[in-house]
Amino acid sequence: QVQLVESGGGLVQAGGSLRLSCAASGFTFSRYTMGWFRQAPGKEREFVAAISWGGRLTSFADSVKGRFTISRDNAKNTVYLQMNSLKPEDTAVYYCAARLGTVAQSGYDYWGQGTQVTVSS
Repeated sequence: QVQLVESGGGLVQAGGSLRLSCAASGFTFSRYTMGWFRQAPGKEREFVAAISWGGRLTSFADSVKGRFTISRDNAKNTVYLQMNSLKPEDTAVYYCAARLGTVAQSGYDYWGQGTQVTVSS
């Protein structure tokens, strides 16, 4: 019954922006850290960003600092990833995930199925 559903991916030109959303159900959303990960073809999955259950603590990969922001709306059981100044190297499948515990880059309990982001040059 746990479900994480990503949306908002697509094709965008370099320098453009996209906003990803992840709708959660089947667990107590407000008690979980939420994170975003991505995986490019032929590469390992990598951490992108995370936000604490109350939204006061955030963490970002060095590769996206200053360009991406993460936020959440506990009333809507939704977490967002705002991606600005996109680069071709941001092209990947983006996954949202939930973690029962503090903000971290690993140890997530639930995963979505992903949404494709393609950045053209």
